[in-house]
Parts: sequence; structure tokens; C-alpha cells
Amino acid sequence: MKENEDKHEDVVRSCIFFLAAVQNPVKKENFSFVLDVPIPTRNYQFVLPFAFAVNEINRSLYLLPNVSLIFVFFHNNYDDKQRLQNFINRFAEMHIFLLNHICEYQTKCIVAITGPMLATSLRVTPILQLYRYLQLTYGPFNSILSDHEQFPNLYQMAAKDTALALAMVSLMIHFNWNWVGLAISDDDQSLQFLSDLRGETEIQRVCLAFVIVIPVNMELYMSRAEMYNNQIETSSTNVVTIYGDTDSTLAVCFRMWVSQGIQRIWVTTSQWDVTTSKRDFTVDSFHGTLAFAHHHAEISGFKNFVQTLNPSKYTDITLAGLEWMYFSCEASTSNCKTLENCSSNVSLEWLMLQIFDMAFSDDGYDVYNAVYAMAHSLHEMLLQQAENQPINTLTALDSDCSQLCLFLQNMHFVNPAGDVINMNQKEKLQAEYGIYYIYNFPHGVGLKVKIGEFKPYFPHGQQLHLYEDMIQHLSAFPQMPSAVCSADCPPGFRKFQQEGMAACCFDCTPCPANEISNETDMDQCLKCPDDQYANAEQNHCLRKDVTFLAFDDPLGMTLACMALCLSALTGLVLGIFVKHQDTPIVKANNLTLSYILLISFIFCFLCSLLFIGHPNSVTCILQQITYGVSFTVAVSTVLAKTITVVLAFKVTTPGRRMKWLLVSGVPNYIIPICTIIQIILCAIWLGTSPPSVDIDAHSEHGHIIIVCNKGSVTAFFSVLGYLGSLALGSFTVAFLARNLPDTFNEAKFLTFSILLFCSVWVTFLPVYHSTKGKVMVAVEVFSILASSAGLLGCIFVPKCYIILLKPERNSLQKLREKTFSRTHIS
Repeated sequence: MKENEDKHEDVVRSCIFFLAAVQNPVKKENFSFVLDVPIPTRNYQFVLPFAFAVNEINRSLYLLPNVSLIFVFFHNNYDDKQRLQNFINRFAEMHIFLLNHICEYQTKCIVAITGPMLATSLRVTPILQLYRYLQLTYGPFNSILSDHEQFPNLYQMAAKDTALALAMVSLMIHFNWNWVGLAISDDDQSLQFLSDLRGETEIQRVCLAFVIVIPVNMELYMSRAEMYNNQIETSSTNVVTIYGDTDSTLAVCFRMWVSQGIQRIWVTTSQWDVTTSKRDFTVDSFHGTLAFAHHHAEISGFKNFVQTLNPSKYTDITLAGLEWMYFSCEASTSNCKTLENCSSNVSLEWLMLQIFDMAFSDDGYDVYNAVYAMAHSLHEMLLQQAENQPINTLTALDSDCSQLCLFLQNMHFVNPAGDVINMNQKEKLQAEYGIYYIYNFPHGVGLKVKIGEFKPYFPHGQQLHLYEDMIQHLSAFPQMPSAVCSADCPPGFRKFQQEGMAACCFDCTPCPANEISNETDMDQCLKCPDDQYANAEQNHCLRKDVTFLAFDDPLGMTLACMALCLSALTGLVLGIFVKHQDTPIVKANNLTLSYILLISFIFCFLCSLLFIGHPNSVTCILQQITYGVSFTVAVSTVLAKTITVVLAFKVTTPGRRMKWLLVSGVPNYIIPICTIIQIILCAIWLGTSPPSVDIDAHSEHGHIIIVCNKGSVTAFFSVLGYLGSLALGSFTVAFLARNLPDTFNEAKFLTFSILLFCSVWVTFLPVYHSTKGKVMVAVEVFSILASSAGLLGCIFVPKCYIILLKPERNSLQKLREKTFSRTHIS
């Protein structure tokens, strides 16, 4: 990678200009001298803008009239003692040369313009301060040079790069790059950029795959070069950010990576706009440079200036070196400033296209503005001197230009391109950036396209503006690579951070039940509202259907029909008993209690209808109260009938004195007493925690079930427990009377009916607690209908069978014959 092995010499060296103003009232001419040759080709990006600015000013009738600018320049990277000593010697020669050999032009006010390397500006500053030269620097803005106490006569032309990190990260976000590498120089400016970049990446959720800090010392770098190469080759990222001086060991490292065929997207600044030849090329891969350059207007006339530079007409020795090398010109024997025997009709346009584009680079633009800054400051100083001198007195240049610094430090002017230039170092604004895509083909051929802009003063989210048509045109040629550590988590999944890995490295896990993620790369899933549920893909919440045990529901309709049919059947049985109320079988079983029991059955069947349909506060209260009271009446009536049967047989036994219990109707008081107790329990229930409407959004997926909340669970089970105690009492009494004579004796039927009743409700409890929603309601309704139907069937179906199908057994004569037969056997 030696410089002399590169025939194009695309190595950027530091270039130091000395600009002097000479009073020339007769004719404004161009003068320039060069003391350090040959000139590296790429340094003409500084020399030509400088010469163009001097040429414009010297031809201007309004800026510095009767004053001409001349310049001398050196170029080299003064990175060792020998080169620095050579500069000091040549600088002394230049200083004496300007002061002694062109005194006829009254040389005044010499200004040094140094750059673009920071190290060069720092090394020559003490020498320039010794001679009290004003120093303007071009190249990237550096906070070190902003110390006015340490550098009182130094001014930076470049705008601040405080928004560069934000601009780069914004571009990465646009292309969905969140896994990028970084290579910087080990210097203060680069480390500050690293700090700024880390801050922006943390905000924008972009991760650094690696950070390579290249040491400045060449020997230290060479000892670690293999490690740096392995680090970038093994990294999974396709995007690498480069930041640092182009004359540092970082540049050596970068050239090594490129020469080894490492293909990456290099995101960097315009200083790294280098076309590198001799490397492999594949048309199906996207690799190249995305360069951020300071945004500035186009300088009109520069292209024409280059095109019209003809060796046979131009006597500038600075440009003569270029013409000597490329157009086979010969030096005149009589005048060293004149070139002879040059090719006819030649210009620098072809050479410019071969070496660098016709647009100004950032550094070239700063050089251009530096010349104009000196010219405007000198112009203002001369105007002030003219105002303070008597009329008709010739204004002469101040011999040491001691006042020029005061004008320069507060100078504001508009350059020919229309941009406002502010020389106040404290008021330097953040730079606006143009974004360029640079793609290198074989043999040094390159493509450079402006694809967008970044303006830090615009509102957040509007700062980056890309030319989508240009990007689409470029994307049609190569395929844009991805730069992510982990693939995006699609909707329906969330990111699961891998322990010990960067934030951009994660796994994707499905969202939990009833949670969604409707965007990519969501950290947490969102829980659907209670009235909504997650779809199968878990990327959208759907509104739940409101359901309840409705009458038009098949299950609700079936239960409602059963309730109505059983109620009608009970009414039919009641009608049969009323019609045959004078028959022995009806009289023998206490007609009044039978009527009460049948009516209570009707209420039991009908109260189940309250459980069907859209629940509301009234129906929820009536459900439990009607159900509890109706069943209490029914069970207490069964208890009363059982006690009546027992008393009837006990009274007929000789020696018993319990006839008054049967005659006085004591069993009939059991019904109101038991019912009043149940009513008291229900009143307490309503007074403490009454039943209410409850929305069950979780029992059934995709549905909201409206049910009645029992309110107080204790009260609910107290009512059931009380009913159970009545049933247990009835069962005990009926079981004791099962062996009594069975002529019209219903003790066995009462025993079986209570046993069936208890079996239904014992089965109900576990089933009820194991179901949810409307199924739970259906279980409760079915238990009411089954237990009521069991009592009805066991108690009254045998009697109806005798009444309707065996009427001969329902007569007093038959009863006497049966009684006589038993007595005879006995």
C-alpha cells in the first residue's frame, strides 16, 4: 500500500496556503507561487477551489478594488520531525521571499489556511503564532481548536458536526438497520463521536455489533491488525460506520479491509469519499459508501473555470505542475512561469472527471469560504480606514494588519453561492448534511448519487428526507442488505431478550392467551379489554359476543318447554284431584295438603323460567327468592303429609292418646312455620348481599356471558342447607313409616320421592361448581325441574294411575274387602 505504487496517487495530504494581499492600483492580476512539488492528484480538490476563489476576487470590481491576492502553498503530512523541519525551513524561505522579492507589489496581510488534518494544523500553529499570522482551518470542526485563549488567531471554517451521529442513526432507522459496526481512531474527536453515537443508538434502539478503536501508533496497530480484521470478518453485520482522520492508521486499516475484498456498507463522512480500484466486483451485491457531506449550494462558474484552464494561456506555476504531468508541456527556457509546446485544445475537464467530481467537497468548500472570509474582512478594514482618513488621501494597507483579526472574528457575509458564512466561533451552527451513495466499479470507475438530506433544525421525524425515486432506482440494481441481529418478531409475537446479549438480539415468543401484538418487534403484548378477545393469530382484538341462557337458545328453549310441560302436567293432576276429591284415595291422603303440594310444584316449575332470558336485577332477585320459598313450601308439605300418615296410624292403635294432634291439624302448621323461617333467611340474604347481574368475560373464549351473581355465597348455601334439612327430616319420618299398612298409604312413595329429591341436589352441588356460564345456569334449572318432577311423579303418578286406570280399587267397598281379608288371615 505504498503511495508510489498507486498510479492515481489518491492519497490526501495536508495542504497549507498562504494568502497575501498586495496593493496594485493599475491592474488586478493573478499571482501564485509553489515551493513544494510534485502535487498529489487528490490535493487538487483544495488547490483548484482556492485558485478559483482568488481568481473571482481578483476579477471583482466590488470586493477589494485595487487589491490583488497572491498565494503560496505547501502540501505534505507533517507527521514526523524531518517533514516538520522541512516545512519550517521552507516557511522561512517563503516569508523572506514575500517580504523581499515582491516588494514592488506592497505585500501586506498574510493569512495562513491550514488543513484538512487536525494534526497538521496543530503542528504548524506555534510557528504561525510566532510570525503573528492569522490562521484559518478547513477540515472537520474540532472542539480543541475552539479554545480562543490557546489559539487566539485561529478560526475554523467548517460547521459543527454535533448532529452527525443523529443523522447517521436516522438513516439506519430508515433502512431498518439496528445491528451496525463502528471503527474509529483513538483520538479525542473520534471518542466524542463514539459518545454521541452511543447516546443516539440507545434512544433509537440501534445496537453496535462491535466497536473498533484503532490506535494512532502504527506499531501498536500492526500488532493488533489481525485481531481487527477477524473482528470485522466474523461479525454478522453488513453495515460499518467509519469515523476519523483519513491520514491516520484507521485509513490504513480501511484500505486493508477493502483490498481483502470485505464488502460492507460503509457509513462515513465525505472525507472518506475515495474510489478504490483493483478489487472484485459482483453485480448482485450492494456494497459501497454512504457519505454524509455538509450541505451547500453549488458554486456557479467553477466547472467553466476548470474547463477553460488552458496551459498555453495560464502562467500559474501552481497549476503548471498539473499541466506538466498530464499534458506533456515543456518549461520555457526564458521564463520559468511559462509552459510551451502543450497540446492544443486541451483543458482540465477530462482530468477532473478522472480524479474527482466537479462539485466542491466539504474541505474544498471551506477553502473557498476561507479565501472570501479573508477578503471580506480586509475589505471592511479598508473601508473603515478610508472613513477615518482625510479626503483625497490614498488608502494604504496597514503594514501588519493588526486590526484584521477584529474584523474577521465577527464577520458575517454571503458567499457567491448564496450561503451565509458566520466567522463567530461561538455562533457556529450545526451542519446540514447531504447524503451520497458512492458505488465503486472495477478500474477506478465510480458512481456517486445524492440520495437525500438531513436538516437538524427541522422537527423530529422530519429531519431526514430521502429521494425515494433515486433509492428505488439504486435498489433495482443491487439488493439492499439487512443489518439486524435478530429477525423481526411478527405481529402475534413479542421479543424475549437473550441474557447477556445486546438489546437488538432477542428471541420471538407467542403472546399469552387473550393478549396481542399488532406491530413488529413489540417488547410486551397488549391484553385485550374484557369485552374483546384475541383472534387466532393474536394480532387483533375482536369484540366478544354477549351470550346468556336465552329462550331462543336450543338449551334454553328445551328447558323452557320442559318447565311449561311439567307445569301443565301438574295443573292436569290438580284438576284430576279436584274432580275426584270425593273418592277414598284422594280423601285418605289429606286433600288440602295435596292441593298445596301441587300448587307449590307449579311455582317450582315456573320459577325456572326466571333463570332463562336476559338477566336483570329484578329477575336475579326473584330467581333465588321464588326458588327458595317454593321449594320450602313443597318440601315442608311433604313433611306435613309424612307426619300426617304417621299420626293417622298411631291414633288408630289401641291405647294411644295422640288423637288430639291429628284432629287439631297440628301437621298443617308445619308449612307456614317452615316457610317463615325460609323467608327470614331470604330477607337476611337480600339485606346483606343480594343477587345481582354479573358479566363473565373469561369462562368462554370469545363470549361475554351475562349471569346472575349469587351475592352472598353463605346465604345461598344457607337456603340450600335449610331445604336439605327439611328434606332429610321428611326422609327420616317417611322411612320410619314405610312398614305401616299400605292401603292408600303413601309413606313408601314419600320416602322414595324425598330420596330422589336429595339425590338430585347432592349431584347438583359438584356439577354446579365445575361448570361456568350459561351451562351452570342450565344445570341449576335442570336440577329444579328434575327434583320437582321427581316429587310429582313419585307422589301423584301412582294415585292418578288408580284414579284413571283402576277405578275399581278407588272405592270404599274394595277397601273393606281388603281390610277383612287381612283380618281373617291374621
